[in-house]
Amino acid sequence: MKPGPILIGLSGTELDDKSHKYLRHPAVGGVVLFTRNFESPGQLERLVGNIRAAREPRLLICIDQEGGRVQRLKDGFTHLPPLGILGNIHDSDPLKALDMAYRHGRVMATEMLACGIDLSFAPVLDLDRGSRVIGDRALSGNPDVVTELGRAYLAGMHDSGMKTTGKHFPGHAGVALEEIESLDLVPFRALASELDALMVAHVVYPQVDEHPAGYSRTWLREILRKTIGYRGVIFSDDIGMHAAKSVGGLRARTLCCLEAGCDLVLVCLPEDVASLLDELDAPIGDATDAVTRLYGHPTVNREELAIVKQEGIREWAHWQQSLEKLVDQFCS
Repeated sequence: MKPGPILIGLSGTELDDKSHKYLRHPAVGGVVLFTRNFESPGQLERLVGNIRAAREPRLLICIDQEGGRVQRLKDGFTHLPPLGILGNIHDSDPLKALDMAYRHGRVMATEMLACGIDLSFAPVLDLDRGSRVIGDRALSGNPDVVTELGRAYLAGMHDSGMKTTGKHFPGHAGVALEEIESLDLVPFRALASELDALMVAHVVYPQVDEHPAGYSRTWLREILRKTIGYRGVIFSDDIGMHAAKSVGGLRARTLCCLEAGCDLVLVCLPEDVASLLDELDAPIGDATDAVTRLYGHPTVNREELAIVKQEGIREWAHWQQSLEKLVDQFCS
């Protein structure tokens, strides 16, 4: 069965009959995991294995493991600092900040891939310019610093075998078109050829389009694809979010995202998944290329990674300790 363009959230730590039904729905191409789906690393690995076995080609398995306040998996995993700390370090020690950005991406991606998770939606490339949604999730308020640190972070993810997802295009900070072009778009333009995927913001930029960017052909087909020349996969953000409700019900939102130019659409709340998939009785597109392009390619499995951690392999232990030291230093 060919993968569809919808990525769904699940309700619990195991697959019940309803979950199996939805995973085999022709509109579904993947899963987004949350803290509600996690009890322990062993349980997570079993859940991921069952999701992978649900159909062929296998479903794409994703998560948000940014660090800081957006880290879905904590117990048994490295406690990652928010990305904004890296920008703070850059103010006084740019080389250290670049090194830590690489370590952050490398450690995060290695741990996720070892559990069978293909993709973490990272890194955040929005600028820190006062958005309460973003805040310390952003690397910096300076677009050049975001670009520099973002490139190091992407390298860490790629060296681990994980694809990358820059978010949230075209940025949450700007309002005036001139500011967006001269500031917010800078990292997305500069890193376009290095990003395997982009996630689009549910934000309206009225000088460009009356609709949120995820529903906008102007933003996605004209600016992102044609002007910037981006060739990777485009994700919507969760269409169940309040900011996404400007365009009808869930089915209408899904179709608007796809028509605008999104390749994959996130539906994260289990009740939204049930409502949408029960309404869709036929395929709504073939997302095989988008899904398979984003499969992860782990360099170690969970057992091998556990041995590395237990034996304190010098480089890995140093990377973990340095990241968790930042959490203790800046977040306690």
